[in-house]
Amino acid sequence: MTALDRVVAEVTGGEVNFPTHADVAFRVRLALDDPDLHLAKAAQIIQAEPLLAARVVALANSVAFRRNGRQVADVRSGVARVGLRFVRALATALVMRQMAGSIRSPAFRNMATRLWEHTVHVAALAHLLAARFRSTASDIALFAGIVHEVSGFYLISRTDTHPDLFADGSLLSAEAEATVGKAVLAALAVPAEVVAAIEVLWQQGPTVFPPRTLGDLLALAHRLTPIASPLQRQGEEVPALPLDPAADSQLAEILEQSGDELEALTSVLRY
Repeated sequence: MTALDRVVAEVTGGEVNFPTHADVAFRVRLALDDPDLHLAKAAQIIQAEPLLAARVVALANSVAFRRNGRQVADVRSGVARVGLRFVRALATALVMRQMAGSIRSPAFRNMATRLWEHTVHVAALAHLLAARFRSTASDIALFAGIVHEVSGFYLISRTDTHPDLFADGSLLSAEAEATVGKAVLAALAVPAEVVAAIEVLWQQGPTVFPPRTLGDLLALAHRLTPIASPLQRQGEEVPALPLDPAADSQLAEILEQSGDELEALTSVLRY
């Protein structure tokens, strides 16, 4: 049995182990899911994780949200401006980033950094595309982008105890990606709508344009990003977008007009 087989067997049996380094962020993320959570309590919870608190204020002051020109300087005002769903997305981003943040191996730390660069670009693109095509809420699209590589982050986080996890050179099989991904998404209490959208990526179906569903939109963002995932399987290429010239021109215009917003979002999400 390979190291990958062992980890897949663990998660199949319901054993999802988050690193201690990510534990505080994970507990904050779950606390923010309380349906009765009010603004003051949310701000108090967020302040338990200073990095998250700083990111909330930074996002509120970014060009994506600073519509009236007034800066906010406290967490409560930041939450009020961006909304709790965006804050949950940022909390999940912190869990994802810290999941691989204490890895001892320089090679795997580098892999995690490259995977995060890919992730935040897809998430920011998904947010922008959702706002333009209105096929889904932009905050849900951002969240889907943040968690779409969750299986990869989880596996990288396990390399300290399973150093030969990627030793066979195949990186991550499609079957393992789906199995591990579903287990970790369940542990993070990710909504079924987002899980279904990520499954569209796992199935690698044709690109739908204009996007009609969250899955269509996430797949489009994934294929638009110039930043490839380091876990892309060897010999695998992301399919080209089968668009006509008019659609291609429309997308190019959207990306050009949204350059500042795209940069602001990726900057906040990078941590």
